[in-house]
Amino acid sequence: MDKMVFIVDDTDSILALAASLLEDDHSVLTMPSAERLFMILTKKQPDMILLDIEMPDMNGFETIAKLKENPDWHDIPVMFLTGFIDDDVIHRCLESGALAVMNKSDMSSSLLDRVNVFLS
Repeated sequence: MDKMVFIVDDTDSILALAASLLEDDHSVLTMPSAERLFMILTKKQPDMILLDIEMPDMNGFETIAKLKENPDWHDIPVMFLTGFIDDDVIHRCLESGALAVMNKSDMSSSLLDRVNVFLS
């Protein structure tokens, strides 16, 4: 059975790319904001969330903190997607409770592989 992956990013092209890379192997639901994520989480829960860091209204770090505070959601695996990555970003992502962080420019070559590792 395929797994459900939520992709949260405020850039339509990133949502489309990530969805196209995963949809042959997984059920994918895309959403443009953390606000939309939390609305959907009250009705449906994913097996994994791919989460942008830089978003208006609520950034990825605020979003994962809210996920981790809720007993219904705190065990959902999260992988951050970002356009900029360095040691500080990696450290902050992992410290926040994410499984991993991935540079958006590397998505086409390895997103499916990384998602499959975390979902297996």
